[in-house]
Amino acid sequence: MSDHLAKAQEFEKKAEKKIKSWSLFGSRYDDAAELYAKSANHFKLAKSWDRAGSLYVILSDCHLKIISMKLPLLVLMLQTVTRKLQTKDIGELYELEQNNEKAILYFERASEYFENAEATTSANQCKLKVAQFSAQQEQYQKAIEIYEKIARQSLNINLLKYGVRGHLLNAGLCQLCRGDVVAITNALERYENLDLTFSRTREYKFLADLATTIEEEDVTKFTHVVREFDSITRLDPWKTTLLWRVKEALKAKELEEDDLT
Repeated sequence: MSDHLAKAQEFEKKAEKKIKSWSLFGSRYDDAAELYAKSANHFKLAKSWDRAGSLYVILSDCHLKIISMKLPLLVLMLQTVTRKLQTKDIGELYELEQNNEKAILYFERASEYFENAEATTSANQCKLKVAQFSAQQEQYQKAIEIYEKIARQSLNINLLKYGVRGHLLNAGLCQLCRGDVVAITNALERYENLDLTFSRTREYKFLADLATTIEEEDVTKFTHVVREFDSITRLDPWKTTLLWRVKEALKAKELEEDDLT
């Protein structure tokens, strides 16, 4: 890892030196961009995400300068495209580092760029990342709003409507984490009205059964419902984490009542 760090610093110094040099035809930016790219890759291999991210930003500026000299009329359009792609790259770097706060920040920026470019699918992919990390940060309402909005948008699109129940399941799990039984019940009613087929899915039954166990404060029954669902549809680590939080909250309530009695 130390070798990658040394190489990254070496390429960065060479790039900075190339930028400061003089060239009649502007090739210094081409050369510097190549060196910055090598430096950023080595910083990534050295797991120095902040340095890699900052170099990607500098690299995008180099490309913009190259383009501005060669194709002036395309500068504005390509600036938007370049910025949104680099922003997404930085978000992915922070995702690898498990820095949820910064990942949220950059994926939100990327989703705005994609929306402005009317690239709805890419924008929604970034928003789903924001929802995922927001839930991990216990920002459940923010995650719920994103999942519900994307579910509504997907209903009338043939290629996306089959993913609606997955978005509603994720939103429902976030509702469960909030621990408000009335809010959970109201949410399930909204989801039934939103998608008339949802009430016939295993995802709906799973959420409804979990809501019942929360209302009854029955940890044993909660565990049984989760295991039954997981035996048919494997729960991913994100869902497992949220369900574990709900279970721990139920256990805490159970202990509190035992103490009172």
